[in-house]
Amino acid sequence: MTSIPPFSVISGEQVQRILSGRDDRTIDIVENAYVLHGEGRTVNPDSYFLRFPDRPSSRIIALPASVGGPVDVHGIKWISSFPENVASGIPRASAVLILNDTVTGYPFACLESSIISASRTAASAALAARRLSELRGVRPRRLGLVGTGLIARYVHRFLRAAGLGFDEIGLYDLSAEHAAAFRDHLRRGGDTPTVLHESAEDVIRSSDLVVFATVAGSPHVHDPAHFAHHPLVLHVSLRDLSPDIVLDSYNIVDDVDHCLKADTSPHLAEQRTGNRDFVAGTLHDVLTGRAVPPADRTVVFSPFGLGVLDLALARFVYDEAAAAGELHSVPGFFHERSRHG
Repeated sequence: MTSIPPFSVISGEQVQRILSGRDDRTIDIVENAYVLHGEGRTVNPDSYFLRFPDRPSSRIIALPASVGGPVDVHGIKWISSFPENVASGIPRASAVLILNDTVTGYPFACLESSIISASRTAASAALAARRLSELRGVRPRRLGLVGTGLIARYVHRFLRAAGLGFDEIGLYDLSAEHAAAFRDHLRRGGDTPTVLHESAEDVIRSSDLVVFATVAGSPHVHDPAHFAHHPLVLHVSLRDLSPDIVLDSYNIVDDVDHCLKADTSPHLAEQRTGNRDFVAGTLHDVLTGRAVPPADRTVVFSPFGLGVLDLALARFVYDEAAAAGELHSVPGFFHERSRHG
């Protein structure tokens, strides 16, 4: 007989403890989710943006999704981005994630999800960097980070987990203070020479692998000549590059329909050209060998961020917490259980 599953809450502290030291596993989970998505075994509707007329830089996004196969879960991530938080000393983003049972549809868990979101974002970027570098036959030795917040920190960590080491790291942020703090963080974790740059252009020109992890709402890098040395670009923040740069590059996205909307840089390129011919393929195409990036062109990976990745990683966290007997259930959460009272 079908029954209502118990409802549990998993804190950020639990999420961090479960994922700590498992960056390799996280990358594998993200890769498997991309494979399921590419095989049509997921449902990933459009994300929904809640915006505020009096706070145009802020938004809250709903990412509903369903993942089949061994993951077997439905759910939704509800993630806010309030950049003004940083000035108050608290993180820009906060998030929760609800997991729904595939048999009854009942929610069975609520997880703190900012850590899950950052981890899957960084794992996706690292997975793309590793595979694209392998296929290009060019191992990047100089890493450049444009934007030095939490996502940059996670991306750097996951790049190392993916086996990408660097001889030099360049940093640029609109806030010199934040860039210096990130440099100090990197120095505490290793001895790779780290250089602070005065512009995004300087970072780009001095790097083989460039990561954009900003909160930019519109393009601020416009000249394709900055990329004349054909670096690999992880365009995580999606809105940094002008259409000219996009159209001059070999473009890989995580999902074409999702990435080409909401005025992302690829979306602006589509609006200019009226077509999507500049998109070479998806990350799943790269993983399966259907898209092979060239070494003599700039390669840009633009991931919109798929809800299926969050669900796959959240399911892993839930299963690990359950196996360890660490679920915090809420008795009586679903109280009205009788149809007729």
